[in-house]
Amino acid sequence: MFAPAYVGRKRNSSNAFPIPYGIYRQKIRHARLARMKVRHLLPALLVCATASAQSTRARALDVPFDGTPGPLDAITDVKGVEVGDTTLIRGEGKLVVGQGPVRTGVTVIFPRGRSDADPVYAGWFSQNGNGEMTGTTWVEESGFLEGPVAITNTHSVGLVRDSIIAWSVQSGRLALQPWSLPVVAETWDGYLNDINGFHVQQSDVFSALNTAKPGPVPEGNVGGGTGMVCYGFKGGDGTASRVLSAEAGGYTVGVLVQCNCGRRPQLTIAGVPIGKLIPAAPANAMLEPEWKGDVGSIIIIVATDAPLLPDQLKRLARRATMGLARTGSSSGNSSGDIFLAFSTANRGANKEPGPNSVLTVSNERISPLFQATVEATEEAIVNAMVAAQTMTGVDGHTIPALPHEKLTEFMKRSPQALPR
Repeated sequence: MFAPAYVGRKRNSSNAFPIPYGIYRQKIRHARLARMKVRHLLPALLVCATASAQSTRARALDVPFDGTPGPLDAITDVKGVEVGDTTLIRGEGKLVVGQGPVRTGVTVIFPRGRSDADPVYAGWFSQNGNGEMTGTTWVEESGFLEGPVAITNTHSVGLVRDSIIAWSVQSGRLALQPWSLPVVAETWDGYLNDINGFHVQQSDVFSALNTAKPGPVPEGNVGGGTGMVCYGFKGGDGTASRVLSAEAGGYTVGVLVQCNCGRRPQLTIAGVPIGKLIPAAPANAMLEPEWKGDVGSIIIIVATDAPLLPDQLKRLARRATMGLARTGSSSGNSSGDIFLAFSTANRGANKEPGPNSVLTVSNERISPLFQATVEATEEAIVNAMVAAQTMTGVDGHTIPALPHEKLTEFMKRSPQALPR
């Protein structure tokens, strides 16, 4: 049935002339599409805003650190290392399990880059085991890390693990053997994120894997670190590096952390008790009662180009504990503090049929690498907190960012902050 041109006509407020029905419907459709685009773009805009706000790092706020950083002061200063992440931020208000709010993601690290599946020597260490890092039984047994490392939230470990296997099958990386035991670690983001909604999907893991690259590494509210809390301030992902002197071998050590640990009074930066100097507001003084001690978790990944054997890399991973301790943590009962170190040297060490020749730094010359690990770990944790922004998540829970102005003020005022 033919409709007259002006059936259902509507007046245009600007000229008071009627609008033809067909044009009116078209305008309504366009308006709806625009609203849909805005609604779907908001999470992406939040992600972009988060990622773009990471130009400030701890050194720019006059925080003094020991040692010499690499050009990027990042884990990617170790040649070949690539990092990718997917950040999921959407929704606000009351928690509705399965819907949100969502404040989570996944971070991945390729020791030799996406295009190179050659295994690397590795070693791992659990400072306090109230957490998870899959695949480490085989790392311990074989001495090799055979793929990327991923870090996500506690309840997404299984999906991320399975997604890495699926990606490896599709990309043809299962060349050495017909099975895979990926290394996936976690920290808990349930204070800000709908963790029981299982929002990390296979496509998110694939995106992180496919976009991994060398160069500057995003920090703060990104990837697996999106919803994390560190020493009562907003935490997340952070990174740093150290370059040894030529006399010590000229090697590079890089660290990436996902920090979700500690209580406000514990926080120490460059020897200054920042957590006590910037106490929490009375209404939000503690996320957990004081008697519960050091809660939360931290995952620390150490990379180096120094030729180290698996036992030496386990020793390197242990030294991350000392960098963590410099920031105030005591690794309490509820904290999952798990560390892994790998070396990009000795390419082809697992080549069949062997035997294969490898190089190694002597134990008498390994101490500078220990020192570099301690220094880079400390700075990576502080970089994560400096880059992170204030975030509001489920049920209106809000975690404040570490205030830059106050941090700079205390760094300048305290004699403890003078170069050590």
